[in-house]
Amino acid sequence: MLFARGEVSRYSIIWRGLTGLKNRPKVQSIVSILETMKTSIENLAAFAAMAKHLSVSRAALELGVGKSMVSKRVAQLEQSVDATLFSRSTRKIALTPAGELYLDFASRTVRDAASAHEQVRDLRAAKSGELTGLIRITAPVSWGQHVLAPQLVDFLALNAGVDIELQLTDRLMDLAYERMDMALRWTSVSTRALVAQPIARVQWSIVAAPSYLARVSLPQVPADLERLSCMGYWQARADDVWTLSQGAQKIDVQVRSRFHANNPEAIELAAVAGFGVALLPHYVCAASIKRRKLVRLLAGWHAHTKFGNTISAVSTPECARMARNRALTEFLCQVNLGHLPP
Repeated sequence: MLFARGEVSRYSIIWRGLTGLKNRPKVQSIVSILETMKTSIENLAAFAAMAKHLSVSRAALELGVGKSMVSKRVAQLEQSVDATLFSRSTRKIALTPAGELYLDFASRTVRDAASAHEQVRDLRAAKSGELTGLIRITAPVSWGQHVLAPQLVDFLALNAGVDIELQLTDRLMDLAYERMDMALRWTSVSTRALVAQPIARVQWSIVAAPSYLARVSLPQVPADLERLSCMGYWQARADDVWTLSQGAQKIDVQVRSRFHANNPEAIELAAVAGFGVALLPHYVCAASIKRRKLVRLLAGWHAHTKFGNTISAVSTPECARMARNRALTEFLCQVNLGHLPP
C-alpha cells in the first residue's frame, strides 16, 4: 500500500528528476504543483491515520514518520481547511464534527492516490516482468498458521521484489479502512464492494484418542455422539449442534461437553489427552491422525459447520486488479491448499 511505513516518500520520484530544471519557468510551475499535491496527500494521509488510531504515535508508526511530523501535517491541514479536525486533551484525542465530516473525503482521496500509484507500478512491473511492492494480508489464526504461512514463504522465494505483511486474526477486518490488500476468509460470497476467489477446500474430521475410545462404545451412527463428550470450535450454545450428512441424508446431533474453546488447537490437545470426541479441520489434526494419536470416526459421514468448507481470497476491486495481488491469488489457487484426508 502507498501510505504504509514511509511509502508516501515515493511520490518524490516524480519531481526528483525535475530538480535540476527548476529555473525553467514551465518546469518550475509543474514542480510547484507537484510539491503542493505531495504535501496535500501527505497531510490527508496523516489525518486519516490519526483518525483511525486516535493516537499520534500509532499514526506515526503506520506512516513510518516521526510523531512531530504527523502533528505538523495535521496542523497544516487544519490551517488549509480553516477548521479544527481533532479535539485534544492530555488524556485523549477525538474527532470534532468537522473532522467527522472531512474524514470520508480524506480517506477516499488517500485510497484513490494509492490506487493511482499502484496502477503506475503495475505498468512498470508489466514492462519489466518483475512483481514489486507490499501485500498486506489477513487470515484466520489457525488456518493461517497451518496452511497459509508456508505457502507465502514459497511465493516470496519466487518473487524477490515482493514483501508480505500477514496479520492473523479471527476478527472480520474492514479491508478498505484497515488498508488490507487481501483477506483469506471462510466464505465464497462476493459483493459489489468485494471480489472473492475460492482458493481452498477444507475437510472436517470427527476424531478421538484411542485412550478415550477404550473407555466408551465406538460410535456407529451420528446419534451415538449424544452419549459422548464432544468438543468443537465453540462460541455459543448453538455450536453444540453438529450437522452431519451421508448422501441425501442429513442429521443434526445435540452434543455436550465439559470443555469449550474458540481455538481448534486447544480442542485437539484435549482430544489427544483422551477427553472426548473432537470435530476439527483436517489440517489441524492430520499429523495426530498420522501418528495414531487420534482416530477418525464415522467413516462416510461429512460434517457441516457454520464456517463452511471453502476458503476464499477476498479483496476490494482496486486491490484485486493489482498485478502482485493477482499473482498471489493465482499462486494460491494452483498450490495444494485442500489438505483433504487420505
